[in-house]
Amino acid sequence: MNESPLESVKSDIVIEFENSNQAKIIYESILLEFETAPDFRSSMTIELEGSSIIINIDAEDSTSFRASVNSAIKWIKLALEINNLTN
Repeated sequence: MNESPLESVKSDIVIEFENSNQAKIIYESILLEFETAPDFRSSMTIELEGSSIIINIDAEDSTSFRASVNSAIKWIKLALEINNLTN
């Protein structure tokens, strides 16, 4: 048998922004991505708290956890780049 010793991987990731307005703009830009992301082996939720965005990831294994983290970072980075271009 080739079983992983991990039953699941869970984490809350807090991303702090310069101000609450920037956090809200980025949150609203990426919310749909989180709501429509496929959730075969992991799930992600996102919350806005003041000038921070909190991402909760619950994955079945380390591979799907890493993929979820990479997706979240990619979406936030892209939203920040677009926001910087338009301001």
